[in-house]
Amino acid sequence: MLRTLGAHIKEFKRDSILTPVFMILEVIMETIIPLMMASIIDNGVEAGNMNHIFFMGTLMVLTAFISLWTGVMGGKYGARASTGFARNLRKAMFENIQTFSFSNIDKFSTSGLVTRLTTDVTNIQNAYQMILRMCMRAPASLVCAMAMSFYVNAQVAFVYLGAVIILGIILFTIVRFAMKYFNQVFKKYDALNESVQENVSAIRVVKAYSREDFEKSKFTAACANIYNMFLRAERVIAFNAPVMQLAVYSCILLISWLGAKMIVSGSMTTGELSQLLTYCMNILMSLMMLSMIFVMITMSIASAERIAEVLNEKADITNPENPLMAVPDGSIRFEHVSFSYKSDAETPVLKNIGLDIKTGEMIGIIGGTGSAKSSLVNLISRLYDVSEGSVMVGGNDVRKYDIETLRNEVAVVLQKNVLFSGTILENLRWGDAEATDEECIHACKLACADEFIEKMPNGYNTYIEQGGSNVSGGQKQRLCIARALIKKPKVLILDDSTSAVDTATDSKIRKAFAEEIPGTTKIIIAQRISSIKDCDRIIVMEDGAVDGFGTHDELLESNEIYRDVYESQMSGSGDFDEKA
Repeated sequence: MLRTLGAHIKEFKRDSILTPVFMILEVIMETIIPLMMASIIDNGVEAGNMNHIFFMGTLMVLTAFISLWTGVMGGKYGARASTGFARNLRKAMFENIQTFSFSNIDKFSTSGLVTRLTTDVTNIQNAYQMILRMCMRAPASLVCAMAMSFYVNAQVAFVYLGAVIILGIILFTIVRFAMKYFNQVFKKYDALNESVQENVSAIRVVKAYSREDFEKSKFTAACANIYNMFLRAERVIAFNAPVMQLAVYSCILLISWLGAKMIVSGSMTTGELSQLLTYCMNILMSLMMLSMIFVMITMSIASAERIAEVLNEKADITNPENPLMAVPDGSIRFEHVSFSYKSDAETPVLKNIGLDIKTGEMIGIIGGTGSAKSSLVNLISRLYDVSEGSVMVGGNDVRKYDIETLRNEVAVVLQKNVLFSGTILENLRWGDAEATDEECIHACKLACADEFIEKMPNGYNTYIEQGGSNVSGGQKQRLCIARALIKKPKVLILDDSTSAVDTATDSKIRKAFAEEIPGTTKIIIAQRISSIKDCDRIIVMEDGAVDGFGTHDELLESNEIYRDVYESQMSGSGDFDEKA
């Protein structure tokens, strides 16, 4: 874990080295100042030597300025190193997430990834800055103050040593109890982020069903969980202050009593007692800092492990050593394909699939909910890898292609259509960044999207809000189809992508496909028989297997499932998942 995170310090190594150097210099200056003060008291005030007072006073001011400067520089370099480290972590995590396959993404929830990129990285940033500054300053201050105390008076210094040992045990116990609560709190952050994300993305549904009170109670419960966890941890940590205060004042009283007796007996000077009292405060404050460092590190360990999980996650779909950089044609072949989302699954999602699709064919796929229609087409663009067998595109196994090349030639319009913030043209050019306005308009005509775009105030420069909230479901689907067409793919897959489009528009889109892109292999998943009955051939899926494969007329004669669905839908008494 440390090696994984440490690799991202990179160009901030110099800042990470300079920060503790300046912090040690600051500690040295602070350790010298009490020595000067003792000299002023013993050799200046009590001896009545004004020249000595002025000389040592000037040195003290100069030392104080050096201490101030080193502290400022330590803060400057520490801030630069920690913020730079956080920037690199976020960048590395985001870049690694972009390489994930669908199966990698399935391991992490969206809210969990958001928490890791925000809250967890912020915790690491704060912890790293504290490690560079306080983690170096506190031990150095404690060691220097303890060494000077033994130098001044070893008998009194043993009082410090005893207090340090007792305090160390108590603080370690406090931190240990607090640690278990901090380890749990970040999982609660995931639940909180999930509640916010779900509510905001589905706010229209929430309002349509008047579920505001329910969502408020769910959010309040998530907040309460975090509050309770932090409250438990803070209750434990709250013992730090009183224990520290008790130790500080006990040491001061004991040192004052011992020091007074030594001054009377002549074995200690007043300046030395003042010096020892200052070191006492330095030692005990250093212990207080160390306890807070332990708490911060405890909090950050949980965050560091969660970040390392994302950074260490390797994409399970990668390019072969010498990938094929061109897809010859749009032919597709499934050879004894079986597939499971999890390697230890008892029953595969797809079972022994065998299909042969020619270039330019229009293939329909129909099946009940959960019949693995989407799982089947996801293998074509290698969004997932097969468990057994092989999927061939253009006569080659999809695992032999360069992934980007394959996905540029196999355009997929998924069930969940997503548009991004920006103009319509900017969204369309996700298909091809170099596409001209004319190419974008032509693609929209094929997808029947030009009908509503031209009615918009700004036409193709109309701004699409986040998630496409200012366009209807059917309009969003047509824009996503146009975006896929701009890629000019050899294979076009529509995964139930015309479900929100009326039947007349659906028919126009299919007609345009047949006339305008005859050489492109088209695969259409649909729930309506009317959407696929004119396809060259139709695949009937049932429980992860191909139950039938043929033309509309052939399936009506030979396939009972297809015939039942057809009669059900044509009689107007139900859809695919309802019996007539």
